[in-house]
Amino acid sequence: MEDEKLGFFGRLKAGLTKTRNNIVHGIDSVFSGFSNIDEDFYEELEEILIMGDIGIAATTKIIDRLREQVKEQHLKEPSECKQLLIESIKEQMRVENTAYDFETKQSVVLVIGVNGVGKTTSVGKLAGKLKDNGRKVLLVAADTFRAAAMEQLTEWAHRAGVDIIAGSEGADPASVIFDGVNAAKARHADVLLCDTAGRLHNKKNLMEELKKINRIIDKEFPGVHRENLVVLDGTTGQNALNQAREFANAADLTGIILTKLDGTAKGGIAVAIQSELQIPVKYIGVGESIDDLQKFDADQFVNALFDVAPSKTEQEEG
Repeated sequence: MEDEKLGFFGRLKAGLTKTRNNIVHGIDSVFSGFSNIDEDFYEELEEILIMGDIGIAATTKIIDRLREQVKEQHLKEPSECKQLLIESIKEQMRVENTAYDFETKQSVVLVIGVNGVGKTTSVGKLAGKLKDNGRKVLLVAADTFRAAAMEQLTEWAHRAGVDIIAGSEGADPASVIFDGVNAAKARHADVLLCDTAGRLHNKKNLMEELKKINRIIDKEFPGVHRENLVVLDGTTGQNALNQAREFANAADLTGIILTKLDGTAKGGIAVAIQSELQIPVKYIGVGESIDDLQKFDADQFVNALFDVAPSKTEQEEG
Protein backbone atom coordinates (compact mmCIF):
# COMPACT_ATOMS: atom_id res chain seq x y z
CA MET A 1 0.00 0.00 0.00
CA GLU A 2 2.86 2.37 0.94
CA ASP A 3 4.60 1.57 -2.37
CA GLU A 4 1.37 2.23 -4.24
CA LYS A 5 1.02 5.58 -2.44
CA LEU A 6 4.61 6.59 -3.21
CA GLY A 7 4.12 5.38 -6.78
CA PHE A 8 1.04 7.55 -7.14
CA PHE A 9 2.87 10.55 -5.64
CA GLY A 10 5.58 10.07 -8.25
CA ARG A 11 3.02 9.88 -11.07
CA LEU A 12 1.18 12.90 -9.66
CA LYS A 13 4.42 14.89 -9.46
CA ALA A 14 5.28 13.95 -13.05
CA GLY A 15 1.72 14.66 -14.18
CA LEU A 16 1.76 18.13 -12.63
CA THR A 17 5.01 19.15 -14.38
CA LYS A 18 3.28 21.54 -16.80
CA THR A 19 1.16 23.05 -14.02
CA ARG A 20 4.29 23.43 -11.92
CA ASN A 21 6.03 25.23 -14.81
CA ASN A 22 2.94 27.40 -15.19
CA ILE A 23 2.61 28.40 -11.52
CA VAL A 24 5.57 27.51 -9.35
CA HIS A 25 8.34 28.89 -11.53
CA GLY A 26 6.52 32.23 -11.57
CA ILE A 27 6.09 32.14 -7.79
CA ASP A 28 9.78 31.31 -7.30
CA SER A 29 10.79 34.25 -9.46
CA VAL A 30 8.68 36.56 -7.26
CA PHE A 31 10.29 35.22 -4.09
CA SER A 32 13.79 35.63 -5.53
CA GLY A 33 13.11 38.86 -7.46
CA PHE A 34 11.68 40.96 -4.61
CA SER A 35 13.76 42.20 -1.70
CA ASN A 36 10.78 43.50 0.30
CA ILE A 37 7.29 42.24 1.09
CA ASP A 38 5.33 45.17 -0.33
CA GLU A 39 2.16 45.79 -2.33
CA ASP A 40 3.93 45.01 -5.63
CA PHE A 41 5.07 41.67 -4.20
CA TYR A 42 1.48 40.68 -3.29
CA GLU A 43 0.11 41.91 -6.63
CA GLU A 44 2.68 39.90 -8.57
CA LEU A 45 1.89 36.75 -6.57
CA GLU A 46 -1.82 37.32 -7.04
CA GLU A 47 -1.44 37.62 -10.80
CA ILE A 48 0.58 34.38 -11.06
CA LEU A 49 -1.98 32.42 -9.03
CA ILE A 50 -4.92 33.74 -11.08
CA MET A 51 -3.11 33.07 -14.37
CA GLY A 52 -2.38 29.57 -13.07
CA ASP A 53 -6.13 28.76 -12.96
CA ILE A 54 -6.31 28.93 -9.18
CA GLY A 55 -9.16 31.42 -9.66
CA ILE A 56 -9.96 34.82 -8.19
CA ALA A 57 -11.87 33.66 -5.09
CA ALA A 58 -9.24 31.14 -3.98
CA THR A 59 -6.38 33.52 -4.79
CA THR A 60 -7.95 36.32 -2.74
CA LYS A 61 -8.32 33.99 0.28
CA ILE A 62 -4.75 32.69 -0.10
CA ILE A 63 -3.22 36.19 -0.39
CA ASP A 64 -5.36 37.59 2.47
CA ARG A 65 -4.20 34.73 4.71
CA LEU A 66 -0.60 35.35 3.69
CA ARG A 67 -0.88 39.08 4.53
CA GLU A 68 -2.27 38.22 7.98
CA GLN A 69 0.53 35.78 8.76
CA VAL A 70 3.27 38.11 7.49
CA LYS A 71 1.90 40.80 9.81
CA GLU A 72 1.51 38.46 12.80
CA GLN A 73 5.00 37.04 12.42
CA HIS A 74 6.66 40.39 11.51
CA LEU A 75 8.25 38.89 8.40
CA LYS A 76 10.37 41.12 6.19
CA GLU A 77 12.01 38.79 3.64
CA PRO A 78 9.93 37.37 0.75
CA SER A 79 11.78 34.04 1.07
CA GLU A 80 10.45 33.68 4.63
CA CYS A 81 6.87 33.38 3.47
CA LYS A 82 7.07 30.77 0.69
CA GLN A 83 6.22 27.97 3.12
CA LEU A 84 3.30 30.05 4.44
CA LEU A 85 1.98 30.37 0.88
CA ILE A 86 2.20 26.58 0.40
CA GLU A 87 0.36 25.99 3.71
CA SER A 88 -2.29 28.56 2.74
CA ILE A 89 -2.97 26.72 -0.53
CA LYS A 90 -3.27 23.42 1.37
CA GLU A 91 -5.79 24.99 3.75
CA GLN A 92 -7.99 25.95 0.80
CA MET A 93 -8.14 22.35 -0.35
CA ARG A 94 -8.40 20.07 2.66
CA VAL A 95 -11.29 17.59 2.54
CA GLU A 96 -13.32 16.71 5.66
CA ASN A 97 -13.02 13.13 6.93
CA THR A 98 -16.77 12.67 6.41
CA ALA A 99 -16.27 13.16 2.64
CA TYR A 100 -15.86 9.40 2.18
CA ASP A 101 -18.77 8.18 4.34
CA PHE A 102 -20.31 6.54 1.28
CA GLU A 103 -17.47 4.01 1.29
CA THR A 104 -18.71 2.51 4.55
CA LYS A 105 -22.48 3.14 4.43
CA GLN A 106 -25.11 1.65 2.13
CA SER A 107 -25.00 4.24 -0.65
CA VAL A 108 -26.31 5.28 -4.03
CA VAL A 109 -23.62 7.14 -5.97
CA LEU A 110 -24.67 9.05 -9.08
CA VAL A 111 -21.80 9.99 -11.37
CA ILE A 112 -22.53 12.86 -13.77
CA GLY A 113 -20.60 14.96 -16.26
CA VAL A 114 -20.32 15.89 -19.93
CA ASN A 115 -19.08 13.46 -22.58
CA GLY A 116 -15.36 13.01 -23.01
CA VAL A 117 -14.26 13.80 -19.44
CA GLY A 118 -13.51 10.20 -18.48
CA LYS A 119 -16.81 9.61 -16.66
CA THR A 120 -17.46 5.96 -17.52
CA THR A 121 -13.80 5.08 -16.93
CA SER A 122 -13.94 6.81 -13.52
CA VAL A 123 -17.07 4.81 -12.59
CA GLY A 124 -15.27 1.59 -13.54
CA LYS A 125 -12.14 2.46 -11.57
CA LEU A 126 -14.19 3.50 -8.54
CA ALA A 127 -16.08 0.19 -8.67
CA GLY A 128 -12.76 -1.67 -8.62
CA LYS A 129 -11.49 0.35 -5.65
CA LEU A 130 -14.67 -0.19 -3.62
CA LYS A 131 -14.69 -3.92 -4.44
CA ASP A 132 -11.05 -4.19 -3.30
CA ASN A 133 -12.13 -2.61 -0.02
CA GLY A 134 -14.61 -5.44 0.51
CA ARG A 135 -17.74 -3.59 -0.59
CA LYS A 136 -20.49 -5.32 -2.59
CA VAL A 137 -20.86 -3.06 -5.63
CA LEU A 138 -23.61 -2.98 -8.25
CA LEU A 139 -23.07 -0.89 -11.39
CA VAL A 140 -25.89 0.75 -13.35
CA ALA A 141 -25.32 1.72 -16.98
CA ALA A 142 -27.82 4.57 -17.26
CA ASP A 143 -25.96 6.31 -20.10
CA THR A 144 -28.36 4.75 -22.59
CA PHE A 145 -27.69 7.24 -25.39
CA ARG A 146 -24.30 5.78 -26.22
CA ALA A 147 -24.02 2.05 -26.87
CA ALA A 148 -20.25 2.44 -26.44
CA ALA A 149 -20.73 3.71 -22.87
CA MET A 150 -22.72 0.60 -21.93
CA GLU A 151 -20.15 -1.70 -23.55
CA GLN A 152 -17.31 0.15 -21.84
CA LEU A 153 -18.97 -0.07 -18.41
CA THR A 154 -19.77 -3.78 -18.92
CA GLU A 155 -16.07 -4.34 -19.64
CA TRP A 156 -15.13 -2.47 -16.44
CA ALA A 157 -17.70 -4.51 -14.46
CA HIS A 158 -16.06 -7.77 -15.69
CA ARG A 159 -12.61 -6.41 -14.88
CA ALA A 160 -13.66 -5.37 -11.37
CA GLY A 161 -15.70 -8.53 -10.81
CA VAL A 162 -18.97 -6.73 -10.00
CA ASP A 163 -22.54 -7.08 -11.28
CA ILE A 164 -24.07 -4.61 -13.72
CA ILE A 165 -27.63 -3.56 -14.60
CA ALA A 166 -27.93 -2.18 -18.13
CA GLY A 167 -30.94 -1.07 -20.15
CA SER A 168 -31.26 -1.29 -23.90
CA GLU A 169 -29.85 1.48 -26.07
CA GLY A 170 -32.17 4.51 -26.06
CA ALA A 171 -34.09 3.31 -22.96
CA ASP A 172 -35.30 5.88 -20.45
CA PRO A 173 -32.34 6.38 -18.08
CA ALA A 174 -34.67 6.96 -15.11
CA SER A 175 -36.26 3.53 -15.65
CA VAL A 176 -32.80 1.90 -15.72
CA ILE A 177 -31.99 3.63 -12.41
CA PHE A 178 -35.33 2.36 -11.04
CA ASP A 179 -34.34 -1.22 -11.97
CA GLY A 180 -30.90 -0.70 -10.49
CA VAL A 181 -32.25 0.60 -7.17
CA ASN A 182 -34.58 -2.37 -6.81
CA ALA A 183 -31.81 -4.82 -7.75
CA ALA A 184 -29.51 -3.21 -5.18
CA LYS A 185 -32.15 -3.66 -2.46
CA ALA A 186 -32.87 -7.28 -3.46
CA ARG A 187 -29.16 -8.21 -3.64
CA HIS A 188 -28.18 -6.26 -0.51
CA ALA A 189 -25.56 -4.26 -2.41
CA ASP A 190 -23.42 -1.90 -0.33
CA VAL A 191 -22.88 0.63 -3.12
CA LEU A 192 -25.06 1.27 -6.17
CA LEU A 193 -22.79 3.12 -8.61
CA CYS A 194 -24.68 4.78 -11.48
CA ASP A 195 -23.15 6.01 -14.73
CA THR A 196 -25.41 8.64 -16.31
CA ALA A 197 -25.52 10.18 -19.79
CA GLY A 198 -22.85 12.70 -20.76
CA ARG A 199 -24.96 15.73 -20.24
CA LEU A 200 -24.10 19.03 -21.83
CA HIS A 201 -24.59 21.37 -18.93
CA ASN A 202 -26.66 23.84 -20.95
CA LYS A 203 -29.27 21.33 -22.13
CA LYS A 204 -32.33 21.97 -20.00
CA ASN A 205 -34.12 18.69 -20.75
CA LEU A 206 -31.12 16.63 -19.69
CA MET A 207 -30.90 18.54 -16.43
CA GLU A 208 -34.60 17.87 -15.86
CA GLU A 209 -33.92 14.17 -16.39
CA LEU A 210 -31.24 14.35 -13.71
CA LYS A 211 -33.79 15.76 -11.28
CA LYS A 212 -36.20 12.95 -12.24
CA ILE A 213 -33.51 10.35 -11.48
CA ASN A 214 -32.93 11.94 -8.08
CA ARG A 215 -36.66 11.85 -7.31
CA ILE A 216 -36.81 8.12 -8.15
CA ILE A 217 -33.91 7.33 -5.82
CA ASP A 218 -35.48 9.42 -3.02
CA LYS A 219 -38.79 7.58 -3.44
CA GLU A 220 -37.51 4.03 -3.96
CA PHE A 221 -34.60 4.06 -1.54
CA PRO A 222 -35.45 6.49 1.28
CA GLY A 223 -32.78 6.93 3.92
CA VAL A 224 -29.94 5.54 1.82
CA HIS A 225 -26.70 7.56 1.85
CA ARG A 226 -26.53 9.69 -1.31
CA GLU A 227 -23.59 10.96 -3.34
CA ASN A 228 -23.68 13.02 -6.53
CA LEU A 229 -20.18 13.14 -7.98
CA VAL A 230 -19.39 15.29 -11.02
CA VAL A 231 -16.50 14.27 -13.25
CA LEU A 232 -14.48 17.17 -14.65
CA ASP A 233 -11.60 17.21 -17.10
CA GLY A 234 -8.61 18.97 -15.54
CA THR A 235 -7.28 20.03 -18.94
CA THR A 236 -10.25 22.36 -19.52
CA GLY A 237 -9.36 24.77 -16.69
CA GLN A 238 -11.97 27.47 -16.09
CA ASN A 239 -14.45 25.62 -18.32
CA ALA A 240 -14.44 22.78 -15.76
CA LEU A 241 -15.34 25.29 -13.05
CA ASN A 242 -18.26 26.57 -15.17
CA GLN A 243 -19.50 23.01 -15.76
CA ALA A 244 -19.37 22.25 -12.04
CA ARG A 245 -21.35 25.43 -11.34
CA GLU A 246 -24.06 24.43 -13.87
CA PHE A 247 -24.32 20.88 -12.50
CA ALA A 248 -24.55 22.24 -8.95
CA ASN A 249 -27.72 24.07 -10.08
CA ALA A 250 -29.32 20.79 -11.18
CA ALA A 251 -28.13 18.40 -8.48
CA ASP A 252 -26.90 18.58 -4.94
CA LEU A 253 -23.24 17.89 -5.74
CA THR A 254 -21.31 16.23 -2.93
CA GLY A 255 -17.94 15.86 -4.62
CA ILE A 256 -15.75 16.09 -7.69
CA ILE A 257 -13.66 13.58 -9.60
CA LEU A 258 -10.97 15.54 -11.43
CA THR A 259 -9.48 13.55 -14.32
CA LYS A 260 -6.64 14.01 -16.80
CA LEU A 261 -4.43 15.96 -14.42
CA ASP A 262 -1.40 14.41 -16.05
CA GLY A 263 0.07 16.56 -18.78
CA THR A 264 -2.05 19.67 -18.24
CA ALA A 265 -0.83 23.14 -17.28
CA LYS A 266 -4.24 23.82 -15.71
CA GLY A 267 -3.98 21.65 -12.57
CA GLY A 268 -4.49 24.77 -10.45
CA ILE A 269 -8.20 24.44 -11.25
CA ALA A 270 -8.40 21.85 -8.43
CA VAL A 271 -7.84 24.71 -5.96
CA ALA A 272 -10.32 27.03 -7.69
CA ILE A 273 -13.20 24.53 -7.84
CA GLN A 274 -12.97 23.56 -4.20
CA SER A 275 -12.61 27.13 -2.98
CA GLU A 276 -15.25 28.78 -5.17
CA LEU A 277 -17.96 26.13 -4.99
CA GLN A 278 -17.24 24.64 -1.56
CA ILE A 279 -17.52 21.21 -3.19
CA PRO A 280 -14.62 18.92 -2.30
CA VAL A 281 -12.41 17.27 -4.89
CA LYS A 282 -12.68 13.64 -3.71
CA TYR A 283 -10.72 11.76 -6.36
CA ILE A 284 -8.12 12.69 -8.93
CA GLY A 285 -6.98 10.80 -12.01
CA VAL A 286 -3.49 11.00 -13.49
CA GLY A 287 -3.55 8.24 -16.08
CA GLU A 288 -5.32 5.26 -17.59
CA SER A 289 -4.68 2.38 -15.18
CA ILE A 290 -7.03 1.45 -12.34
CA ASP A 291 -4.50 2.73 -9.76
CA ASP A 292 -4.39 6.14 -11.42
CA LEU A 293 -7.63 7.18 -9.73
CA GLN A 294 -6.87 7.97 -6.10
CA LYS A 295 -8.47 9.76 -3.18
CA PHE A 296 -7.60 13.40 -3.24
CA ASP A 297 -5.09 14.45 -0.61
CA ALA A 298 -4.51 18.23 -0.36
CA ASP A 299 -1.07 17.90 1.24
CA GLN A 300 0.06 15.34 -1.31
CA PHE A 301 -1.29 17.41 -4.22
CA VAL A 302 0.37 20.67 -3.14
CA ASN A 303 3.63 18.90 -2.26
CA ALA A 304 3.64 17.34 -5.74
CA LEU A 305 2.82 20.70 -7.29
CA PHE A 306 5.64 22.53 -5.50
CA ASP A 307 7.96 19.52 -5.77
CA VAL A 308 8.56 19.39 -2.03
CA ALA A 309 9.03 16.25 0.03
CA PRO A 310 6.13 15.46 2.40
CA SER A 311 6.79 16.52 6.01
CA LYS A 312 7.27 13.84 8.67
CA THR A 313 3.77 14.55 10.08
CA GLU A 314 2.20 14.20 6.61
CA GLN A 315 4.04 10.90 6.04
CA GLU A 316 2.80 9.59 9.40
CA GLU A 317 -0.78 10.72 8.65
CA GLY A 318 -0.57 9.22 5.13
